[in-house]
Amino acid sequence: MSNEPPSERQRLIDGGDAALAEIFLEYRERLERIVAFRLDPRIQGRVDPADILQEAYLEIARRYREFIETPTVSFFVWMRQRTLQTMIDIHREHFREKRDANREIRFAAQPTSHATSLSIARFLLDEVTSPSQAAVDAEESQRLQSALESMQETDREVLALRHFEHLSNLQVAEILGLSPTAASNRYIRAAARLSEIIASLHPSLAGRIKGK
Repeated sequence: MSNEPPSERQRLIDGGDAALAEIFLEYRERLERIVAFRLDPRIQGRVDPADILQEAYLEIARRYREFIETPTVSFFVWMRQRTLQTMIDIHREHFREKRDANREIRFAAQPTSHATSLSIARFLLDEVTSPSQAAVDAEESQRLQSALESMQETDREVLALRHFEHLSNLQVAEILGLSPTAASNRYIRAAARLSEIIASLHPSLAGRIKGK
């Protein structure tokens, strides 16, 4: 008889909604960190990651039997996908309301297809700037984003997933449809490139990517 713990899929089959609640609680902190990293800075302070997770849980609870029927990825990766889709839907609704109201949202950068670059730049600069340096922060963010855009899109995403979302190499491979070896090689290349970018733009951050 095997002592190996049951898979999350098997836990869901056996325990249903109660098992889902337990699994979600186990991953809640990781999912909240991912939402905080990906959340559009124009609505920070207006939308709390915890509120997004609450909405995401309702969607996950409604659809988790789809995962049981066709588990194409691990359950954590599946939950991450549902959580980020919930965040995207909230983004769209929020900005639609603000456009209809008084356009009071302002931010130096306007992320569209470059959201990952914005998230990385914001995360790095938050480590070395204070609220009193907001203007400088916006200028440096623009410069850092521009440098990040010089990276290949997949490399940039691998970097975000591994270094900033703290996902495993296997999870990154699942999300991006890469082999584990390819995902690992791309991360090494992307980390080296980011270290070069940081060293040229913000020496005080140099070396923080290496060794991660």
